[in-house]
Amino acid sequence: MTSNTTTTGSVKTHTVVIVGGGAAGISVASSIHKRDSTIDIAIVEPATRHHYQPGWTMVGGGVFRPEVTSKPMSDVMPSFVSWYQQPVTAIDQDNNQVSLGDGSSMQYKALVLAPGLELNWGGIEGLEEALGSNGVTSNYREGMASYTWDMVQKLKKGRALFSQPPMPIKCAGAPQKAMYLSADYWLKHGVLNNVDIQFHNAGAVLFGVADYVPALEAYIEKYGIDLNFQSTLVAVNGPAKTAVFRSTDSEGKSQDRKISFDMLHAVPPQRAPKLIRESALANEGGWLDLEDDTLRHKTYANIFGLGDVSGTGNAKTAAAVRKQAPVVAENLVATLKNHQLQAVYLGYGSCPLTVENGKIVLAEFGYGGALQPSFPKWINDGTKATRAAWWLKAKQLPTLYWHGMLKGHEWLAKPAKR
Repeated sequence: MTSNTTTTGSVKTHTVVIVGGGAAGISVASSIHKRDSTIDIAIVEPATRHHYQPGWTMVGGGVFRPEVTSKPMSDVMPSFVSWYQQPVTAIDQDNNQVSLGDGSSMQYKALVLAPGLELNWGGIEGLEEALGSNGVTSNYREGMASYTWDMVQKLKKGRALFSQPPMPIKCAGAPQKAMYLSADYWLKHGVLNNVDIQFHNAGAVLFGVADYVPALEAYIEKYGIDLNFQSTLVAVNGPAKTAVFRSTDSEGKSQDRKISFDMLHAVPPQRAPKLIRESALANEGGWLDLEDDTLRHKTYANIFGLGDVSGTGNAKTAAAVRKQAPVVAENLVATLKNHQLQAVYLGYGSCPLTVENGKIVLAEFGYGGALQPSFPKWINDGTKATRAAWWLKAKQLPTLYWHGMLKGHEWLAKPAKR
């Protein structure tokens, strides 16, 4: 890795420029390099630390220590890339150029967009100011999962609210995971009967793939959770310990309800970064306008995308990136060689739903909710809570992430073909 410095007005040239150095950006760089080590690759990423975000739920449940979910960016940035530690301020897709925060710019032959998504904390009135005190927390906030775990241990009686915003969001199961792990702790410490747990979901169903709903409903019943659908968190008053939820009925009429709480795990609405959503590269929803199968941009043949910014209909998870990276790598290399695109992404996403400490419902599915299990049923039946899935999530996946996926080892991720 070369850490590059630039000067205002200067123009650098790289064969492939990747915007974003998260799970998607680094994984796809490694997958491209694996296919053709002569390709000149640059990654533009301003952050100094790289986070294993799937681990934050486990920190909030007292399973992982916070420090295992983060490493210096310099430790994970591949040695073969040129790293520009700058934000991207503009993309000129018609002239194959990106502008950086220091006033310099970069030319490319192919561009990969993997900037992730934006947590819109301001989308819920009062939430950002309330976080970290008065029982208001969110595992979606860097460093906040430890506060979640503190609140779970301290709560002996009262009301605990868990919210889920409108889709799409990253890891759609995470709002529930926080709730189940908390409820399991309260059950095992004999205080569950004294805690009123409410789940407020802006959507109309517990989970978007029906095959997994029965297993989840069994845990909702076990923990005595009060389910509230089409109930969206719109405001928080930390000092008063009250939250306002907007409920919508079948006729579209809405009504606001103020509910007091002792603990609130809030999840903000989410959107593509401004760089994408206010550009010609976005679809009507503001997400990156990609072909569902090739992950190539629908208008610009030398632009690809993957990860949370994508406007494709898959779940936004790290597991999706694991399957997307080889597809983008293969198709990008084909584009540089003027070959036909052969690699196809089938919409795979995975959501290990931590329904208790020691058991997980491992949801694996693709476009249209089609089940895409990685293992035979005798190892893991994804529609049921199993200890095997917990072992995978808690013991294996962090290692596979840091030492496998980020380094281009495509475990169970071979692309489908046209």
